Amino acid sequence: MEIVILAVVIAVVALGAISGLVVSSRRKKQLPPPPPTTPSVTAPPAEPQVGEDAETPRDEERRTIEEVGLPDSGATLVEEPPVAEPEAPAAPEVEVPEPTAGRLVRLRARLSRSQNSLGKGLLTLLSREHLDEDTWEEIEDTLLTADVGVQPTQELVERLRERVKVLGTRTPEELRGLLREELVKLIGTEADRSVNTANALGANGQEIPGVVMVVGVNGTGKTTTTGKLARVLVADGKSVVLGAADTFRAAAADQLQTWGERVGARTVRGPEGGDPASVAFDAVKEGISEGADVVLIDTAGRLHTKTGLMDELGKVKRVVEKHGPVGEVLLVLDATTGQNGLVQARVFAEVVDITGVVLTKLDGTAKGGIIVAVQRELGVPVKLVGLGEGADDLAPFEPEAFVDALIGD
Repeated sequence: MEIVILAVVIAVVALGAISGLVVSSRRKKQLPPPPPTTPSVTAPPAEPQVGEDAETPRDEERRTIEEVGLPDSGATLVEEPPVAEPEAPAAPEVEVPEPTAGRLVRLRARLSRSQNSLGKGLLTLLSREHLDEDTWEEIEDTLLTADVGVQPTQELVERLRERVKVLGTRTPEELRGLLREELVKLIGTEADRSVNTANALGANGQEIPGVVMVVGVNGTGKTTTTGKLARVLVADGKSVVLGAADTFRAAAADQLQTWGERVGARTVRGPEGGDPASVAFDAVKEGISEGADVVLIDTAGRLHTKTGLMDELGKVKRVVEKHGPVGEVLLVLDATTGQNGLVQARVFAEVVDITGVVLTKLDGTAKGGIIVAVQRELGVPVKLVGLGEGADDLAPFEPEAFVDALIGD
């Protein structure tokens, strides 16, 4: 019995030992191989070639960081220099226009040969030994060609015939003096040719600046004339506010503002295509607030054939008059258009009360007689003439100086 029990115990022990060996063998197969005891050898970095800088381990580390995009905790941060803020554009230098007194005399050379031909042509004809009917007809043709107009031409020829008959002998000096007197009389010296910029009492009894509206069709140089007129007024010691009420022409407000900045005059403007009357109203309001001497309002260059637009020009004047009276309405005419300018003058005169005329481009192909014709047509004087493209080429009109330029010395 004991022998049997002993045999069973031995068998159980042997079976357990065999099982342990099997499990241990399976575990050994699943474990990774042990690391090699001999360290691996890394090849040294290549020597730098000629012309290359040796790269230190730190440089290699930085290069690796830059390539991978990882932060380098040990790197020294170098601050970028601050970006300079763009400087604001410097304010344009304010110019001091030259005095206007005697400016037309200084600009006599700007009167073109076509205008000199009027005076010189008349002197040549009057110097003939025998002044027959054919000669007087030539004199009439010369005056009509110079845009003097039919009625003024007839009046001048009649007076010349009477005086030449009384004079008898005619020396060149006598003829020049005679022609000068008659031309000055034809143009007229009695009218007040100054631009009315006097302050006035507003609707509420408050004193307001002198208000000057500038009107005219496109292409006459109206906006440029407004800017030059600002220079004339500043040269005479006036402070000016400009109103850019020509809202239908994109460049008009910018152009006027540039003119104003050159002489230190503020420009009031509105959105493109906005209400011109509103801009004009705000300009006068700004002039009152600043205590300016004069407010110049540049209106849109209306085509005189469009009745609706002309009516809107009348609206601008009515809206401005809510502040107070408009002291001056200047019509700008291109002197080179001749009789066509008179058609424009008639239409504008029906919409607003024209108080004075500005003739531009009188230094080009214009004919001086248009001054006589437009004054007769409107019953108002020519107050300013443009004699060039320069900033100070707008001159107060002086009849005597103009005639002297026509007939020469």
